[in-house]
Amino acid sequence: MQIKGVDIEVKFSETTLTDNLYVDIQYKWKTESNFLKMDIDYIIFVHFWHRSNLIVHDGHRPEIPTSLWEPDKEYTYSRKIYIPAFIDALDPEFKGEETLELSIGFSSPYDGPGASMKKILVKKLKFVPPPPDIPKIIYGDGWYDLEINPETLLKRWRWTGKEARCIIDNPKQDALLVIKGGVNKEIFHDQKVIFKIKNVILDEFTPEGNYFQRSFKIKKEILGEAEKFDLLISIDKTFIPAKVILRSKDERELGIQISFIYFR
Repeated sequence: MQIKGVDIEVKFSETTLTDNLYVDIQYKWKTESNFLKMDIDYIIFVHFWHRSNLIVHDGHRPEIPTSLWEPDKEYTYSRKIYIPAFIDALDPEFKGEETLELSIGFSSPYDGPGASMKKILVKKLKFVPPPPDIPKIIYGDGWYDLEINPETLLKRWRWTGKEARCIIDNPKQDALLVIKGGVNKEIFHDQKVIFKIKNVILDEFTPEGNYFQRSFKIKKEILGEAEKFDLLISIDKTFIPAKVILRSKDERELGIQISFIYFR
């Protein structure tokens, strides 16, 4: 892979970086006069490493394909990412902050994962624990245990049943709610999902693909004055894997996968 005459600057929407954070990243790619034109549309890889663990991978294509880039130009766009909880503040060796290594570069869409990659930026970033007053989320009725598979797009998820309830601290101010998850289109092509807060429907939709992400700006008036409120996720159709998936022995009644719920 030949990449020449290109550089990148990144900026975060938050000045203080914490784990358990949903944040905007602004990418500013700069090509120089000696920029070597790219003959294919490369994928941008964005990796956040905690020691030897890859905790965030945001592979994406820039808004203007790389094959159209020209010398002496800037290409700027923003993307949102979620930094999962990775800091153990109770660890006796914890010194108040942790370091993540951010690496950004180009990868070929025609090769296997990691087979052809060119790093453009490698940077150390300091992360601290979130403020102690951020709302806590308790997974109540209707949830199954956390599952982890780094080889999948979701990485981590919990299955719901037909209904799943979260109990969340009320910040008594406007907040951002983000829900990311997945559905099994091979079993249901028209599975309907409903999100509610205190019987107020936030969204009722049928995911277009196998994965979805929804963001809501929640006004404090919806949350009321109680110290906690309920977030309810309802699904109109459930399935039992053992009955519909060959060789499965899973007898659980499953709805959808929820990768993360962010409220802050």
